[in-house]
Amino acid sequence: MGAPTLDSLDLQIMQALQLDGRAPFSRIAAVLGVSDQTIARRYRRLRSTVNVRVLGMTDENRLGRQSWLVRMHCTPDVAEQLADALAKRPDTLYVNLISGGTEIVCGMKPRSRKERDELLFDRLQRTRQIVTVTAHCLLHSFYGGPLGRLNKANALTPDQEAALRLPPPVSPDTPVTLDATDKALLAMVRRDGRATLTDLQKATDQSESAVKRRLETLLSTGVLYFDVQYDHGPLGQDVGAMLWLTVAPHALAEVGRSLAAHPEVHFASATTGQANIVVSVHFRSPDELYTYLSEKIGALSGIQAVESALILRQVKQLNYEPHR
Repeated sequence: MGAPTLDSLDLQIMQALQLDGRAPFSRIAAVLGVSDQTIARRYRRLRSTVNVRVLGMTDENRLGRQSWLVRMHCTPDVAEQLADALAKRPDTLYVNLISGGTEIVCGMKPRSRKERDELLFDRLQRTRQIVTVTAHCLLHSFYGGPLGRLNKANALTPDQEAALRLPPPVSPDTPVTLDATDKALLAMVRRDGRATLTDLQKATDQSESAVKRRLETLLSTGVLYFDVQYDHGPLGQDVGAMLWLTVAPHALAEVGRSLAAHPEVHFASATTGQANIVVSVHFRSPDELYTYLSEKIGALSGIQAVESALILRQVKQLNYEPHR
């Protein structure tokens, strides 16, 4: 069977869910001018054909925590086994196999310095098949988090976007502290961002009104945001790559803003290390990657070096393990 095809309504629904992952089908239907039943039917089909999932994500910066990108070069015989083990860890966001299957790139969100040090200085260092480990702290996000690839889909009109977009969060003056109920709620929506209020009540032992208030608070402070995960192939994004850019310090902000505007860019962040910007991009073919590197990246002032690597297999995608 060929790859499933998506029409304009499918893309509109996906972009609507990126803007508000828990938007009722009735509100999406009203904005798009179709019936509730049509939205529900299309959503079920998207889940089964392109593996669409809405996930509730946590912005670690709002909690006063750091996010890290870890690169591991290892012997070929252990790469897949190690990647699968990392994917099962709750503190990993994504896990990719790159560079001929001998390098793993892993996004991490350790909840404490102790957890970070245990992994980087103890477990990974004692794994003999790992040749080198480098860890890079993400310093400033240019694109990513609540801004996903679907925000650049242009499937919705500006008026439709405005009708569906949640109010922007207000940055708290101090890091947000989570209690046990908040943690249980976040754990539930991390598995299913559209979990019913009944399921959320059972998970938290709270009333429906209390659950609603908690969700509103987590969203309004930016601690919680929603991301839509899906198989990239049907959207013409079969070729994924990671880029590491070495940029002159005075050009960091300008290069970052330019990258954020590129439709090919899913994620871009300033990071520690010699290569001080990391980027995730998707294309239809290697030729398109070449054109992007030579024309768009090549046109940016201040870039001193570029390292690129194709993503051979995505083992884990933002807390969700895709079908193999």
